[in-house]
Amino acid sequence: QVQLVESGGGLVQAGGSLRLSCAASGRTFSNVPMGWFRQAPGKEREFVAAIGWSGGSTYYADSVKGRFTISRDNAKKMVYLQMNSLKAEDTAVYYCAADKDSTRHLMSGSGDYWGQGTQVTVSS
Repeated sequence: QVQLVESGGGLVQAGGSLRLSCAASGRTFSNVPMGWFRQAPGKEREFVAAIGWSGGSTYYADSVKGRFTISRDNAKKMVYLQMNSLKAEDTAVYYCAADKDSTRHLMSGSGDYWGQGTQVTVSS
């Protein structure tokens, strides 16, 4: 069982930066892939970034590649999303997710565990 709590969202101007954090609880945290998704008003939830259990493999949506960086600290049971060069279209609720099976399953949006989300608003 993994429980996830996001933090770090807020209001930022276009071109600015934010760092989201996801605190995880549970004994199996270090063995599961983790990721970030987002959902903008009126749109479906979409994949943003994922990281393998060891942190050695990372994956990004094309829309954030080169601007966002996902990382994890297994000792602290934390996952981070550093967001730079933010755009108005990055405005959304951001969710942390984890999956018991694989990174591919996580990236499909079928993760086993989800946080409550944190709002990110980018003003243009």
